[in-house]
Amino acid sequence: MSEPQVVASLHAPSGLDGAAQAPDRRRLWKAAIKWPMYAVAVMPVLLAAGWRVGQGLAVRLDQLLLFLLAAVLLLAWENLANDVFDADTGVDAQGKPHSVVNLTGRRDRVAALANGALLLGLALMALVALRSSPAVLALVLACCGIGYAYQGPPFRLGYRGLGEPLCWIAFGPLATAAGLLALAPPAEAGAAGWLAAVPWGTAIELGSGPALATTLVLFCSHFHQVEEDAAHGKRSPVVRLGTGAAAGLVPWFVAGTLSFQWAPVLVGQWPLTALLGVAGLPAGQALIRLLREHHRDPQRISGSKFLALRFQALNGLGLALGLALGPLLAPWLGGAPGGR
Repeated sequence: MSEPQVVASLHAPSGLDGAAQAPDRRRLWKAAIKWPMYAVAVMPVLLAAGWRVGQGLAVRLDQLLLFLLAAVLLLAWENLANDVFDADTGVDAQGKPHSVVNLTGRRDRVAALANGALLLGLALMALVALRSSPAVLALVLACCGIGYAYQGPPFRLGYRGLGEPLCWIAFGPLATAAGLLALAPPAEAGAAGWLAAVPWGTAIELGSGPALATTLVLFCSHFHQVEEDAAHGKRSPVVRLGTGAAAGLVPWFVAGTLSFQWAPVLVGQWPLTALLGVAGLPAGQALIRLLREHHRDPQRISGSKFLALRFQALNGLGLALGLALGPLLAPWLGGAPGGR
């Protein structure tokens, strides 16, 4: 059973005998782990690696692997902590049997596991920063602060509809800048002082489009739970707009993602191969059609975030690969090796 089918089965109506047609615990755990979601954690540093290869700059593979592992641990903390915080508000009590807290019945143990993932992830990021620039840890701590403010008390900014802009900031300029610094040689990363060395211009140019695709994943995660969110005071953008108007924004997310990536190609800053990010477009089109036609049916659209994830992953990987291949294919495409 695919991930969308697993999630759809969680929202299936009750049978004629009144017994819920719930999937077995194995499928519930598969939905709880949400392994495709970790594509959003690893994308910023993969994009940084692709950009550095395309520019003819060194990429430190040991730093790349450490950053990837730390990013996965930190997103695990975010996911587990969100289950804990949502359990505290009751928003997951009825509509989310695949919440880790609901599956285990042990909020305390889930909270401890979340905190352990956070500490280990930050320890690995501290090691990455020690081998590159202190700014790496500062940027990652800022991302974690945003992640806590999204769901954690007393802020709970996600309940005020601010989750999407916070997501873009964290997975865009902040995480991308951290990845760029982590992969650079120490002398390069600290040449102008660790704070002044943060490559904001490159991070914004490189991270804006993929971060918008990541934000789309969060946006789509609200469609199938509008009633539950509204009943518990969670004013997500989909709750505020209604599913019809919110579905109308999805084409703009897709178009905006591609526009951010195509603009540097059009002005000659990136090679033509950067257009490989279009690999995510079929998934984006399928997502647009699904939400346009079925936005009123929670069961039909419960897997929409997985289509958004497919768009995000294929788009980001295509862009990273395209940037890296620029120098290799430049002689045949008639452009400069790195697009500059």
